[in-house]
Amino acid sequence: MPKIRKQYIDVSAVFTKDGELIPKSIKWENGTDYEITKVLSIRPAASLKAGGAGTRYTCVICGQEKHLYYEDNNKWFVECFS
Repeated sequence: MPKIRKQYIDVSAVFTKDGELIPKSIKWENGTDYEITKVLSIRPAASLKAGGAGTRYTCVICGQEKHLYYEDNNKWFVECFS
């Protein structure tokens, strides 16, 4: 069974005038950019599959619901199969 790991990625994000951090796109490790078409929720959470904790953004990317995590160390990651 494949193991799930953290995959750190580049994220383009903006801060709103209210101080909210909103991701707009991600750049996969092969250099492909993917637009985040909608952010469905933002909440503190742990990644139980890959380990780590921070703010979990539930996003729509390529028509699919995905979790994007922002850690306290200012790094973004997604859960990825090894």
